Amino acid sequence: MDSKQHIINKSNEAKDIFLPHLSADSVIFGFDQNELKVLLLKMNYRKQWLLPGGYVRKDEDLDEAVVRILKDRVGVAGVYLQEFGVFGKKNRSELYFEDFDETLFHKQRFVSVGYYALFNPDKVSLIPDEFSETCEWIYLSKLPEIELAMDHREIIEKALLTLRETISHKPIGYNLLPEKFTLSELQKLYEIILGKELNRGNFYRKMKNLGILTKLDERRKGGAHKAPDLYSFDEENYLQALENGLNSW
Repeated sequence: MDSKQHIINKSNEAKDIFLPHLSADSVIFGFDQNELKVLLLKMNYRKQWLLPGGYVRKDEDLDEAVVRILKDRVGVAGVYLQEFGVFGKKNRSELYFEDFDETLFHKQRFVSVGYYALFNPDKVSLIPDEFSETCEWIYLSKLPEIELAMDHREIIEKALLTLRETISHKPIGYNLLPEKFTLSELQKLYEIILGKELNRGNFYRKMKNLGILTKLDERRKGGAHKAPDLYSFDEENYLQALENGLNSW
């Protein structure tokens, strides 16, 4: 069965299962080699790249739908998801299915709710769904070189902007860095997200004052210079800061 016929067959099922006109798209950021990357699917149909998105079942909440969609489409579970925007330009998704009849479920006008998450790529084995050729982590620096479908480039840009705004009052790093890390590695993560260099002394002092870090009795070995101290996140304080915000930053 070719990819177009597969979509047509699934369209008939979708009309009974999903709410019309409402979808969700997730921007999952990862951090590797001092670069941010985003999780994308390459579709069998048209061979274009898409965010892992989908539709909301008639019997589930929106947040539940996003969790299910990520699990079904790429095999990702256990991520902290944050809603960040709504995307509703006319023809935002219809044009992707222009080769289909107007009755196709997927070709109807859909307003999409955007979610973003931070996730360590090493913690998951990606599993593409039946509509996709592959799912991969793509570095943000490489996005201009690939063909993104619909308005998904705009959604990614909005998610990154939101992340930069959020970083001043919400902690980051727990799902991006390894269990043990140096303050220099944490600072580099912040600099990559913000797109600018930070003063080392000020950054170190602020991070230590937040109460979300635990200094370990270990040092990073193997470098040419003095071995730096290793840290881990205090999970309880970190989760509390996610919930209530950072008062000391």
